[in-house]
Amino acid sequence: MIYVVKQGDSLYKIARDYNTTVATIVALNELSNPDVLVVGQTLVLPETPNPNRKAIATNAYVEWYTNEVPARLSQELSKRGPLLTYMMPFAYEVKRDGTLTSLNWGDLEEVAAANRTASAVVLTNIENGAFSDTLAHEIFMDTNLQDLIIGAAIKEAKQHNAKDIHVDFEYLPPEDKEKYVDFLKRLASKAHPEGLTISAALAPKTSANQPGKWYEGHDYKAIGEVVDFVVIMTYEWGYSGGPPMAVSPITPVTQVLEYAVKDIPANKIMMGQNLYGYDWKLPYKVGNPNAVAVSAQYAIDLARQNNAAISYDEVAQAPFFHYWKDGVEHVVWFEDARSIEAKFKLLQRLGLKGIAYWHLGFSFPQNWALLQQMFHVEHIV
Repeated sequence: MIYVVKQGDSLYKIARDYNTTVATIVALNELSNPDVLVVGQTLVLPETPNPNRKAIATNAYVEWYTNEVPARLSQELSKRGPLLTYMMPFAYEVKRDGTLTSLNWGDLEEVAAANRTASAVVLTNIENGAFSDTLAHEIFMDTNLQDLIIGAAIKEAKQHNAKDIHVDFEYLPPEDKEKYVDFLKRLASKAHPEGLTISAALAPKTSANQPGKWYEGHDYKAIGEVVDFVVIMTYEWGYSGGPPMAVSPITPVTQVLEYAVKDIPANKIMMGQNLYGYDWKLPYKVGNPNAVAVSAQYAIDLARQNNAAISYDEVAQAPFFHYWKDGVEHVVWFEDARSIEAKFKLLQRLGLKGIAYWHLGFSFPQNWALLQQMFHVEHIV
């Protein structure tokens, strides 16, 4: 159940009115400062999960920017693991000589195993910090090179007891669309006999021939026939270099997924979901990327620190607020219990396989509380 804080509310009053305790509300929402509530802030209240709730698969990408896995990420995986089917360390970069870049998993494998969370090996066509169409093309044109990459991926999967090989190849030109499918077929032919599934990340399309560099190399129907499941990246409408808006507004997310289920079986589709929002400086200037990514939890703290009431855009189904710092106006769009519930209801309506989060480094406790109330999370290990 979701409660929206009003002027004059206190945790004591809310707990009394809804027959619960302050301690329960604080724990469920992981409130950093329970003594001060923000008008417009959402709270998830305790609710007995429906024993017949829909079973889904969940995934969280895990990304870090240091040589070793930060302790906070291991701790977050340990905390969220019971509600994760998969965790995907991001990422191995494929190289032109058929090898993969190294990736130090730290204790992620052990933490995942302790929670019956399956691991995956993630392959990307990132080169020099960006997705490379020329790298991907070179791989697609050489089956010997493909076999080296696939062999290396299977070796990593076996080493880490992973269950899936996940391919995130982006910015592919339209002339490589069929070649990419051929690569996935080759991967499947070698991974499946080893007891591994394969999956792919897809750009958020609304038509088969949608123009744009991000979209043209992904053939939903053909890829859906080859892989065991897909993650559709239904986020980043609001992004660091763009104008302020919700990261995953409900209307375009719905349009993408309604198109996707026409070409891919719904039970193969995982909805992509951001665990973060953005803090923009105003006025926004085109070509001046100034937005900073913030977690949902941090956004609430920021609103409280600046005495800013939180508003909710009913069209985008997303919360936002304004504040001033050093004479500069800011606007923050983020996720809360209402926005994630809207996505969960869409997932239910379309009968999707589940949801995949980008990424575990952003704290969003209300997501996990509602996820547990609304769904039964499947484990495959």
